[in-house]
Formats: sequence, C-alpha cells, structure tokens
Amino acid sequence: DLVSAFARLPGIGRKTAQRLALHVLKAPQQEAEALADAVRGARTNIAYCTQCFHFTERGQELCAICRDSRRDRTVICVIEEASDVLALERSDLMRGTYHVLGGALSPLDGVGPRDLRIAELVQRVQRDGVREVILAHNASAEGEATAEYLHQRLQGLTSITRLARGLPAGADLDLADRNTIAHALQGRTSF
Repeated sequence: DLVSAFARLPGIGRKTAQRLALHVLKAPQQEAEALADAVRGARTNIAYCTQCFHFTERGQELCAICRDSRRDRTVICVIEEASDVLALERSDLMRGTYHVLGGALSPLDGVGPRDLRIAELVQRVQRDGVREVILAHNASAEGEATAEYLHQRLQGLTSITRLARGLPAGADLDLADRNTIAHALQGRTSF
C-alpha cells in the first residue's frame, strides 16, 4: 500500500516508490511520524489565496505575496500552477503579483476555459487597473493555446507581454531543437 501511495505522486515511478517506502520503513519511528504529520498538516493548514490562487495558510485570505505592500499590483504574472510561483520567485526579479490558472487549456483532456481561473483573471484586470499582464506559460502546445486564448480575452483591457523563449544560458546551439531555435530567432534583441 505504501509503495502504491508513493507511486501515485507525480514524477515517482514504481522503483522510486519502492525506495521511498523502504526508507520510511527503515527510518526511526519519529521520522516516519514526522513525515505523516507534515502531510496531514499540509492538507489541513494550506488553502488557496482568494486573489491569486497561490497557496496560503488556512485562515489567511491572501497569500504572503498578495499581502506584501511592496509588490506592484498593476503587474500580474499569469502562470499555470502554484509551483511556477516558486520558480519565478527564485529569480528575485518579479516584483508584481501572480495569478494561478490551475492548469492549461487541453481540449483532448477535457480542460476548457471554464475549468481554469480565467474569468477571475479578467475580473482582476478590470477591477484593479492592471497595466500589464505577463503570460508565463510552459512551452507546450497546451501552454501556447492558453496564452493565445488569454491574449484574445485580455486584448484591449491592458498591455499583454509574455516571457521570452529561446536558448537557455550555457546551452549548445547544435543540441537545441527546431522550436527552441525558432523562438530564439523570433525573440532576438539588439546587442
């Protein structure tokens, strides 16, 4: 049962699930209980921010980012999942706020505009005088479709930008795929 429970986690295969289960079984009782308490506590004490839909502590209506008075509330970075907030925050460059859609459009998987927090984003833009929306979606077919849909919905309401795409720092040009090179050429800047 423990192996099966670990294997249901994203990115965890059967072999890794077995290793995790064996680790828990070999660990001191207190360590195993601390893990169980942490999982239980996260499910009990974590909720969604009512403004951006990132994680917040239960009882707090807004997350720490939305409560931060130093943030530029006229800039919203739209992302697919809450984990994307963590990635962007590591850069220490994003000074605006976020809006977590809760996924990307995927008609094949039955995910349409009503399944995402798009209406809430449009309301925020209209209500809060947002001057820029940054579309920060994954470079996938679903991410591109979501960005295009949002562009159509927000056009005329605010300025819409997107993250640059292209070659990552330190990458070898001969190892890049066709789409990465195309995005890099389209997004080129003056030297």
